[in-house]
Amino acid sequence: MADWDLRGKTILITGAARGIGAESARRLATRGAKLALVGLEPEELERVAAQCGPDAAWFEADVTDRAALDRAVAGAVERFGGIDGVMANAGIGGLGLIRSLDPAAFERVVDVNLKGPFNTISACLPQLLERRGYVLVVASMAVVAHMPASAGYSASKSGVEALTNVLREEVRHLDVDVGCAYFAFIGTDLVAGQDSHPLGFARASLPGPLAKTYPVSKVGEAVADGFAGRKRRVLVPRWIGALLILRGLIQWLPGPKRAREIAREMDERFEVDVRERGAEAASAPVGAGGRAGTIRR
Repeated sequence: MADWDLRGKTILITGAARGIGAESARRLATRGAKLALVGLEPEELERVAAQCGPDAAWFEADVTDRAALDRAVAGAVERFGGIDGVMANAGIGGLGLIRSLDPAAFERVVDVNLKGPFNTISACLPQLLERRGYVLVVASMAVVAHMPASAGYSASKSGVEALTNVLREEVRHLDVDVGCAYFAFIGTDLVAGQDSHPLGFARASLPGPLAKTYPVSKVGEAVADGFAGRKRRVLVPRWIGALLILRGLIQWLPGPKRAREIAREMDERFEVDVRERGAEAASAPVGAGGRAGTIRR
């Protein structure tokens, strides 16, 4: 379906209070979509809903809490009559080396980033099957670039890409289309939080465009185009497509000397941070969204 008219379509977005989710909601609203915004920060959700106009509603829910998510989906169906599209976007991230990483922080990142999309898809799937809808699941450039100190984030985003691929094959014959989004460093609270972390210096060592921060507006427009075209892949920037093709080769390439030096320095800095603040604080999810994501509902 090359041209999906978004006017009057209801799209549910998780992680909609900030960053990519909020900007995607605003862009979809300009194309006539109705928005069901799901997240953990009521005041931020209310603000984004107001920006999206009268055809937007918000629902507070933790994506790791299936009962709460089911209530949010039921509320969206009651308000709008059904759900045509879903953006499984909620995600958090933190930094920390595996040998010193707080296990609870690792588990929380994996729960939100992998269990959360599963819950979202599963809760919405009856509606999507009925309406022959579209699902967009947010992965990351991290499925290709497995940097030191990103164990929870890289593992969960790689897992969510696999989950998306499985779903696509399961529902293709039922006329539900499934897309996966791959984004580089985007100007969000999460990336700003990573940059302010004691290990955030490492991003500057990445070559050229890999280290660049891309505006969230580009992601919002790409997501809106992705829904309109029911695309298999949504890329920001587009050169991530080349990385996906070359990923097997990239993982086999030996790390350059500078990369080994960076890893050694990250190790030393994280050990200092753990001694000063403790493993729990040093490993905690970063940014405002990350802090909200650590609150268990």
